Amino acid sequence: MGYGEVESYEDFANYNEQALNLLTAKFAPVPHWIYPPLAKLLAMFDLHEWQHQHHDFISPHNHIFEHQREGIEKNLQAKWGERVKVFKAFNFCAPFLPSQVLAEIKAQGFEKILIYPLLVVDSIFTSGIAIEQVNKALAQMNEDAEHWVKGMRYIPSFYNQPDYIHLMARLVEEKINQDLAQAYLPSQIGIILMNHGCPHEAKGFTSGIDESQKLYELVREELIERYPLISVGWLNHQTPLIKWTQPNADLAARNLIELGAKALIFMPIGFATENHETLLDVEHIIEHLRRKHSDVNYIQMPCVNDNPEFCHMVAHWADEQIEALLNQEALAINPSSVSVQEHHHHSHEHHHHHHH
Repeated sequence: MGYGEVESYEDFANYNEQALNLLTAKFAPVPHWIYPPLAKLLAMFDLHEWQHQHHDFISPHNHIFEHQREGIEKNLQAKWGERVKVFKAFNFCAPFLPSQVLAEIKAQGFEKILIYPLLVVDSIFTSGIAIEQVNKALAQMNEDAEHWVKGMRYIPSFYNQPDYIHLMARLVEEKINQDLAQAYLPSQIGIILMNHGCPHEAKGFTSGIDESQKLYELVREELIERYPLISVGWLNHQTPLIKWTQPNADLAARNLIELGAKALIFMPIGFATENHETLLDVEHIIEHLRRKHSDVNYIQMPCVNDNPEFCHMVAHWADEQIEALLNQEALAINPSSVSVQEHHHHSHEHHHHHHH
């Protein structure tokens, strides 16, 4: 499961409304009636940014996500054959909304599901949205006495997977060796490891800060002895009234420049797939910094995307869960057998007597 991104500008308002409903609702004190007009307003800003400032930008996210899906499926089918199939679902974009995809999975005769959030590496919060949508879709679908789903597993996050950590560090190092090592001392090369921004308060939902923080520290540990100037840079949605993780990527960059960085590498570690945040937001940050510090060399790294090594490791992380699903007893869930315990009747009657 990934976010999905708009590919036609008419869809902005719709996309924003879905995002407001699923994301913002959990941390912003915004009443529901305001979503549709707010979504339209935000769509105007998006349109301005994507169309005018970025020459009719179309996000490559969905295209890359499909390549990731294919790569993971190829790796898994090499081991499990046709018993395993990989479907993609997007939180915000038809025709791949979880409800549409689950209907397709059921129609193809599958009964066991492994849910695998992939876009944001470290956000338990984002993964929670995935489950919310799956639950909603399943609740709407199930008309039979016995539930069609006979097995379910979940991969929460890979923020602490050693192979992912090593890959992140290695990509940064290869880039330094290729483009910077000849011209700068190691202490003059600043590395900004970019995480998915998290709100500090999310109405009690786990917002993913802990996982993101750990991810950053694990990657930093791999690099810091050779390259001492490293900072986390959070890619926040600057929503008013909300306290976001700091430093944001812009502040992180300015801090490193102050410590003597002459070259800066912006490496997204908290996103597995390129999207408008890793592309446009980071581009804006670099543009803005260039105006003030034109003597600094800025390098924007891509997300891991469909790197074959990444697709291979992602598939491998699923093996254990697939084995468990294929071997476990089928669940037999009968939604109509639910009996809700009712405790409160007697006490109510008791009250009434007093009133009489």
